[in-house]
Amino acid sequence: MDVFALRDGRIVTIRQIRADDGERLRASHERLSPESQYGRFMSSKPQLTGADTRYLVDVDGHDHLALVATVTESDDEAIVAVARCVRVRPGSTTAEFAIVVGDDYQRLGLARELMARLAGAATEHGVRRFRATAFADNLAIHRVIVRVAVGEPDYQRLGPITEVEFDLPARLDCGVRRATPARRAAA
Repeated sequence: MDVFALRDGRIVTIRQIRADDGERLRASHERLSPESQYGRFMSSKPQLTGADTRYLVDVDGHDHLALVATVTESDDEAIVAVARCVRVRPGSTTAEFAIVVGDDYQRLGLARELMARLAGAATEHGVRRFRATAFADNLAIHRVIVRVAVGEPDYQRLGPITEVEFDLPARLDCGVRRATPARRAAA
């Protein structure tokens, strides 16, 4: 668990997803705009089913990794962003990744931070390449990819969809700026 200061000064906690995050994840998904939901799932998905939720929180920490960014809300915490990767098959060095950031937290550096941390965690578990499918006009994810990828990402345009695959840095930190005690105090 770590904290990260967004560009607007708000603080989020970044941690691994937990089995007890199901309701938090559902609430987070329901707070997304229809456009953000569509961008994440590439279809209309106003609610997560029970099966969706179980799959998304039931990670093994090796073949399926997930990080969440949370903020304190009343007595609990609210999930405001999720980054995950799942190996294309057990033991593969390639994993598919996905990131979704709540509408009120977009364009503040959170996707970039989560992607760097996810890449670092994946590399630690033997993943060497990421792949994803995204809308071709999703410029934000393409900018994040370029900042994390080693070398040129391999893009394949399929109409409004782009498939991308790229190598991950061998270094585990992937440029992640950990929150030092001084940074936490300043935040």
